[in-house]
Amino acid sequence: MINGILVIDKAKGMTSADVVYHLRKALHIKKIGHAGTLDPDVTGVLPIAIGQATKLIELMHTRTKKYVGSGILGYATDSYDISGKILLSKKLPRALTADEIRHGMQTFVGKIEQVPPIYSAVRVNGKHLYEYARAGIEVKRPKRQVEVLAYDLCSEPEFNQDTRQENFDFAIECSKGTYVRSLVNDLGTKLGYPAVMSDLRRTASSGFNIGQAVKLDEIIANPENVSQLIQPIDAFFKDYVQIELTSGQWLKVKNGAAIELETDANLVALRYNKKVKAIYQREDTKYRPHLMLLQNE
Repeated sequence: MINGILVIDKAKGMTSADVVYHLRKALHIKKIGHAGTLDPDVTGVLPIAIGQATKLIELMHTRTKKYVGSGILGYATDSYDISGKILLSKKLPRALTADEIRHGMQTFVGKIEQVPPIYSAVRVNGKHLYEYARAGIEVKRPKRQVEVLAYDLCSEPEFNQDTRQENFDFAIECSKGTYVRSLVNDLGTKLGYPAVMSDLRRTASSGFNIGQAVKLDEIIANPENVSQLIQPIDAFFKDYVQIELTSGQWLKVKNGAAIELETDANLVALRYNKKVKAIYQREDTKYRPHLMLLQNE
């Protein structure tokens, strides 16, 4: 049985669900799920949990995500990206400097309240926001708190004298639930000009990066190679305190019993036969089960 995380470099035009569907078909495995949806027009890192690794999905969501992308100052759309309907246009009388744009970006770093785009999967009264948008129904979008760890300008912005618009490239690191499209739209508001996201690529998610990613086509063409391309479950816990269990401790752990350990870490990865078998959490003087991975072979 295959257990682990397959880091896919998602192509443009596919949904995250499409990737899961094609992998189930190619690998003949039902127990597959993704961590962190990517919009069809967004490319890059899509971690796919397989087998026992599906137990990690909730934990995978807690890791930060990194993106690189591009934006345009000068017009805004209803979807906050260039696929949407133009709502507002405003020519720039002059080029904004890199410092002006950077200063605007820095105001969004930290814990902020964000309103998701109307074309998003956020639910209100049991329906996705995009369903309301497609039906032409106005609905109050819920604010949510997210955290932006970094929002940087990657290069000198480029001002187009003919269109009076300005293109800029950015890099972002953020928490789960953050809409990068909203960060671009809100940056424009901060700078006094409408803005739209023109391109986005996720470079890291769930502790994995684009250098570890493979194309879906490679897996479909050669599914027998998946064991060489998959990241082991243990890789996800590389930053945890690791403890090798004795045979006596293992007997207790596989039955879900509490144990005493010589460490003060809150969460520990318990290993047996060179594999992580459980994540235990400290409670008073003992450690108790937090996540069991007994079938991790």
